[in-house]
Amino acid sequence: MSIPKEPRQLMINLMYLVLTALLALNVSAEVMNAFFDLDKSLVTSNTLTKQGVESTKKGIQPLLDKKPLLKAPLNAGIEAVNSQVGEFVTYIESIKDNLIDASGDQSGARDEGDYYKGSFDNNPTGKKNKDVTTRILVLGDTKTGGEPQGPIIASKVEELKKKLITSFTTTIQNEDVMKEGKLSAEEVAERIAGVVASLPLQIESEEDIMKKSKDGKQKSWTEYKFKQMPLAAVLPVLTKLQTDARNSEATIVNKLAELVGGREIKLNKFFPVINAKKGYVIKGEKFEATVQIGAYSSEFGKNSSISVNGKSVPLNDGVGTYTETAGNTGKRTLKLASNVTNPITGEKYASTSEFEYEVGVRSANVSADKMNVFYIGVDNPVSVTVAGASSNEIKATGSGCTLKGSGGKYIVTAGKPGDATINVSGGGLPSTPFKFRVKRIPDPVARLGKSQGGGMGTGEFKAQGGVGSFLDNFDFDAKCKTQGYTLTYVAKRQDPVESVNPGPRYNDKSARLVKNAKPGDIYYFDNVKARCPGDKAGRPINSMVFKIK
Repeated sequence: MSIPKEPRQLMINLMYLVLTALLALNVSAEVMNAFFDLDKSLVTSNTLTKQGVESTKKGIQPLLDKKPLLKAPLNAGIEAVNSQVGEFVTYIESIKDNLIDASGDQSGARDEGDYYKGSFDNNPTGKKNKDVTTRILVLGDTKTGGEPQGPIIASKVEELKKKLITSFTTTIQNEDVMKEGKLSAEEVAERIAGVVASLPLQIESEEDIMKKSKDGKQKSWTEYKFKQMPLAAVLPVLTKLQTDARNSEATIVNKLAELVGGREIKLNKFFPVINAKKGYVIKGEKFEATVQIGAYSSEFGKNSSISVNGKSVPLNDGVGTYTETAGNTGKRTLKLASNVTNPITGEKYASTSEFEYEVGVRSANVSADKMNVFYIGVDNPVSVTVAGASSNEIKATGSGCTLKGSGGKYIVTAGKPGDATINVSGGGLPSTPFKFRVKRIPDPVARLGKSQGGGMGTGEFKAQGGVGSFLDNFDFDAKCKTQGYTLTYVAKRQDPVESVNPGPRYNDKSARLVKNAKPGDIYYFDNVKARCPGDKAGRPINSMVFKIK
C-alpha cells in the first residue's frame, strides 16, 4: 500500500527570481547631449566650408576676367558642383526634419542646422526615440506607405559622387581649359584620379560592415547605421554625410581654382571633433572614436596635431583614430587639444574641447524557461533591475498577482493558479512584460516522526503523538497542517480496528490503538489530508504503513 516519494527537482532553489531588462544603447542624458554637441560641431564645420567655397569662387573671378577662355567652363563646372551638393544637403536636411518632427518636435521647415535654434536645442522630445529612426530609415513608414529612406540615402550618396566626378571631368577635359591651363592628357588623367581618390563620399560595403560588427552577422549599410539607433545618434551620422558632401565640393572647387593660378581660402576657426562609435560601453570593451579637425580641407592634416588627454593621435589627412580600454565604471572625460597651421597664410591656431562617455557593466539574467514560478500563499521576493538605470527610476506592476515594494525590491503574492505578468518600465525602458506561472505550494510529505513507513520499534512508535505534514526542500517560509487521516490497527490473528482521526494529533481512540502496539502488529495511515498556505481545502497526500518490531 506504500506510495513512493515523487521527485521534486523542479521545486528546488526558487527563492529569488531576478528580472533584468537590457538596454544596449540606454545611454545617459549627458551622452545624448554629447551627440548633439558633436552634431553642432559638424554643422559649424559645414557652414565654414560653405563660406570658404563662396570665398574661393569670389576670389578667382578677377583672375578669370583676365582669362576669358577659362571663365565660362570653370564657372559652369563650379556652379554644377554647387548645385549638386546643395540639392543633396537640402535632401538630407529634409530627412532630419522628418525624423525630428516624427519624434515629437514639430517645428515646421528648417534651414541647414536650424533645428539647434529654439526649444529643440534645450530639450528635444524624441532624442532617445529608436522607433522613428528604424521605421523611417530602415523598415519604411507604414503609416504613410513610404519606402525605407536609408537605401535611398545610400544611393543618393553614390549618385552625388558620380555627378561630382563627372562635373570635374567634363570641366577639366574642356579643350579651352586644357589649352589655357597647358594640361596634357596625362596630367588631366592624373588630376581626375586625384579627385576621385580624395572625395570622402563613400558607403561602406557589407563586407566592411561585417568586419566591424561584433556579432559577425551580415548587415546592410542602412541597418548598421540606423537600425535601433536613437535620434540623437542618427543626426550626427546624417550631418556627417552633409559634411562629406561639403568637403567634396570644396575639394573640387579648389582643384578648379588652381587651374587659374589662384586660390583664396579664409579660415577663421579651427576645433577638434571626436566621432565616437559608442557613447556607452561595457566594462572590458574598447572605446573607439575618430578624431579630426573641424575644417573643410584635408590639407590641414599636413600641419596639424591632435592630442587626447595629453596623448598624441597620429593623423592621416587630418583624421586619426583614438582607442582605449574601458576600465572603471562611470563617466569618462576625454580632453582634446588641436594645433593647426593654416596651409595658406602660415597662421597657427590652437583649440580644445571635451567629450564624455559612460562605462557600464554588462547585465544578464539567466533563468530556466520552465521554472519562472510564483507560489500561492507565500511571499515571493523579486528583484527588478534595468541596465543603466537607478533603482529609484524603476516601476513595476503586476497582472494576475499583487506586487508591493519599491527601489527594485518587491514581494509578489498570488491568489489562484494560472499566469501572472510583471510589467517593468523606467530609466528609458518602455513597459516590458515578464511572464510567470502561478502554482500551489507542492504537496507536503506525511511522516511519523522522521519516518514515512516501514519497520519501527515499539517504544519509538508509541512515543509519537500524531502525523505531521512537512515541506521538504521547499525554501519558502511556509508550513502545512495535517487535517486528518484514518488509522487502521491490525494485530496478529485479529480483525482490523479503524479510527478516523481529525487533526494531526491522535484522538483518544487512536491513542489507545497505538498504546496496544507490540511486535508483529501493523498500522496503516490512509486518507491523509493536509492544508497548506493558499489552499481553500485540504489536499490528499501520501499514505504510510508501519510494522512494529
